[in-house]
Amino acid sequence: MVDTHAHLGVCEPADGELVAAARRTGVRRILTVGLEEASNREAIGAAEEHEGVFASVGRHPNSATGFDDAAAADIDELAAHALVRAIGETGLDYYRDSALREAQREALLAQIGIARRTGLPLVIHMRDQPGTTDALDATFATLAGEADGVTVILHCCSAPPDRIGEAVERGWYCSFAGNITYPKSDDLRESARLVPDELLLCETDSPFLAPQSVRGKPNQPANVVEVAELLASERATPYADLERTVEANAERIFGW
Repeated sequence: MVDTHAHLGVCEPADGELVAAARRTGVRRILTVGLEEASNREAIGAAEEHEGVFASVGRHPNSATGFDDAAAADIDELAAHALVRAIGETGLDYYRDSALREAQREALLAQIGIARRTGLPLVIHMRDQPGTTDALDATFATLAGEADGVTVILHCCSAPPDRIGEAVERGWYCSFAGNITYPKSDDLRESARLVPDELLLCETDSPFLAPQSVRGKPNQPANVVEVAELLASERATPYADLERTVEANAERIFGW
């Protein structure tokens, strides 16, 4: 199995402990994702130090304030590193509104451009206030208008069943995290059933969104197995088959 989205530098155990624990559960590859300048470099450092770890570099929407040409150039430069396999995470977060929405959009547009120039996949974050779809609507519209030809990954996919088809139609990868295991996540599980094999990924978003069996505790890449087991059950497919599907998709996207 692989964990296509984790933040090793934010987790409490040392990177080496997290990687070793993941390997013991059969997790062979981890994408550790930067959030801004410092954590981008930490992600690359973790990839350099640990076999099977690769990095994504970008600016999270909650940190979009102050994003400028210099910030974009920094991501562009880091993207040339051999172990950097994606751009982001970037996107729109209207749940916290830690940054002005226009700043988030400008950072998103810049990172779409970087992904296009580098040929790297784009990791998308989107989060709404409960009962609203403003971030989803704006993210989908921006990607549809600006990211044609870019490989898009909807990290911690939250598209409801009546919208997941839009992502599928455009060939966007849908990556599901530990929240799909929560008892009240019926809509999310339905969405996961609707994604075709060739667009399916799974992740932990460590240290966030620990799956149900360890909910309330810090998450880690080893727990992606529980996410994958739930996905296999929901999709009525043997775990080994789902594992092969996700690993093949990740290898195609990240080239690892």
